[in-house]
Amino acid sequence: MTTNTTATHWDGLLTDCRLATMCEGVAFGTITDAALGWKDGRIVFAGRMDALPAAPEELCGQVESMAGAWITPGLVDCHTHLVFGGNRAREFDLRLNGASYEEISRSGGGIAATVAATRALDEDALLAASLPRASALLADGATTIEIKSGYGLDLDSELKMLRVARRIGSRLGIGVRTTFLGAHALPPEYRDRQSDYVDHLCTEMLPAVARSGLADAVDAFCEKIAFSPEETRRVFATARDLGLPVKLHADQLSNLEGAALSAGFGGLSADHIEHTSLEGVRAMAAAGTVAVLLPGAFYALRDTQLPPIPALREHGVPMAVATDLNPGTSPLLSLRLAMNIACTLFRLTPEEALRGATVHAARALGLADRGTLSPGQRADFVVWDIEAPVDLCYWIGGSLARRVVAGGLRRVG
Repeated sequence: MTTNTTATHWDGLLTDCRLATMCEGVAFGTITDAALGWKDGRIVFAGRMDALPAAPEELCGQVESMAGAWITPGLVDCHTHLVFGGNRAREFDLRLNGASYEEISRSGGGIAATVAATRALDEDALLAASLPRASALLADGATTIEIKSGYGLDLDSELKMLRVARRIGSRLGIGVRTTFLGAHALPPEYRDRQSDYVDHLCTEMLPAVARSGLADAVDAFCEKIAFSPEETRRVFATARDLGLPVKLHADQLSNLEGAALSAGFGGLSADHIEHTSLEGVRAMAAAGTVAVLLPGAFYALRDTQLPPIPALREHGVPMAVATDLNPGTSPLLSLRLAMNIACTLFRLTPEEALRGATVHAARALGLADRGTLSPGQRADFVVWDIEAPVDLCYWIGGSLARRVVAGGLRRVG
């Protein structure tokens, strides 16, 4: 279905374009000699021009020819940590001089350093620090961004981060999904008392976050340097009881069967998954859990353990691609560049990468109303200065987005 024939007096109509709808069928869901119409922030037509229900001028007072330009759904960055204070450029230098991620973390760097910098900023200062990073993602085509907390690690600071994330969405006019990541690291005041922090997290912080309505999901970092599978299960059981969906930083540095753990709780996604086993892949496939690939962290950490891409393909696990934008291990400000790295290092095809940054990324956030160009979907789309959709993965950097539209309104261009 390409049209809603009851829609007239549309808010916008682009003609003479080529659509990469990302719907199933032909490669990239391509429609040529196409038009795209929207009304009240929703797509009402995405199809061939000769299928329009009336002459363009009868349907919309704002008709614009795109002269053959390509249009895709707005990109969806389904894993970021972009709200934070300070940066960790010094750790970049340390890693290049031989220090490992684990060594830096255990010596007081890593997440703990960002916690101190984030706690020190008030809400307005934190917004001012974070907004340029979200704006960079938007300028490169991202119309929906997931933003995690996890650099506060006390209730007031975590709520501050979540409020800033919501304010970013309002300020930029884009979709923002918020994730509570209290189980990211051990806060300094709980040093050597990890079980006490997990108790506090489950009995005090999670219920307060749920009452606030500021979180759309709950995440955890399940790893030897973070939280054990048993501790993660307790956090997830609490989240489930509070009605919050879960996702997981899983199997990044070792195989703790985190992907299977996330799947066991009906997790929206398992993210990183470089060390995930075949059993974990099968569990994700059975649960419908999305594999979120984070090639920026793989690149920045100079990792060599590839995610199990062939097994994910074989078992039909949807693969999303995200930036993992964070100050320590993936200071990556472009989802398109993440797509390029996923193709180059993980051997994804360009179509897999673009699906990973649109329809599969939306699924990883539990969103069914975006990620494709089809009637009823949010009018989130990007007009690109490209010759073919593969160019979005081919070019390494640069500015390709001519216009970025979110909710039917221009946000860039």
